[in-house]
Amino acid sequence: MTIVVTGSAGHLGEALMRTLRARGEPALGLDIKPSTFTDVVGSITDRTLVRHCLRGARSILHTATLHKPHVATHTKEDFVTTNVTGTLVLLEEALAAKLDSFVFTSTTSAFGAALTPAPGAPAAWITEEVSPIPKNIYGVTKLAAENLCELLHRSHGLPVVVLRTSRFFPEPDDDAAIRNGFETPNAQANEMLYRRVDIEDVVSAHLLAVGHARAIGFRTYIISSKTPFTREQMGVLRRDAPQVVRSLFPDFEAVYASRGWKMFREIDRVYVDTRAVNELGWKPKYDFAHVLACLREERDFRSELAIAVGSKGYHARSFADGPYPVLPHR
Repeated sequence: MTIVVTGSAGHLGEALMRTLRARGEPALGLDIKPSTFTDVVGSITDRTLVRHCLRGARSILHTATLHKPHVATHTKEDFVTTNVTGTLVLLEEALAAKLDSFVFTSTTSAFGAALTPAPGAPAAWITEEVSPIPKNIYGVTKLAAENLCELLHRSHGLPVVVLRTSRFFPEPDDDAAIRNGFETPNAQANEMLYRRVDIEDVVSAHLLAVGHARAIGFRTYIISSKTPFTREQMGVLRRDAPQVVRSLFPDFEAVYASRGWKMFREIDRVYVDTRAVNELGWKPKYDFAHVLACLREERDFRSELAIAVGSKGYHARSFADGPYPVLPHR
């Protein structure tokens, strides 16, 4: 039976489709944009189309979404339509089709303001128990979609797994200060310590979730590369991140210096993957130790899958202020 992948023209959707096709598993890609990995072009809000796609399906991997970089270019109604209504249509049709599992790709951005401690406070230790405080329409709609997932499970028994993924996109940072202060590979190498994950590991988490969903029922997991930090280090990490990293990886500065790289002065949050590791059997392969090993050998620290998917961007046009628009929020 088929696995339906929504958002098949996007970063994660393509990565999932590539992996499923390589394994010889039946998969159908659905997206509003045509692509090599899109079998059906259309909207997830089109109930008739969704119903057609789910015939003979056993699971949905729902990655389609409007992202944070779209906040300045799309209306709040656009976000509600795609991220909330589209998810509801998929959930209801999955229930009607009696699918075995529904895996929803959410985001650590849903935590919102909970990710930023007060000045002088330790870095935030982010587990699934942290209460989200959405700070933009992206976070609001992703959290609303998560709540719909739980509602459909509680009211109708649909097996749903929510995966809050950290950053895996290869594009430059949406923060101009980071873009201007760090080379993109440098910034993304730093992030592997606490807020980034390789797309190959994201794919493996999704496929594990498909297999475990019926036994789980409903559950939310953080998907981020394994951090080397402990909760006891959060205070120093906020004040002097290089000191903590140096204590764990004594040669990191020499490895970085050979490329002219530097570590962030402070780290304000750490994502914790313990639940996914323990309950899904997730075994992420890419972490900061891997990054350093690749740098020593002058190899790209990204997975082959990440390199193959490459950069897609989020907009069909460029902007005067760089890769992301700086426009009034609507």
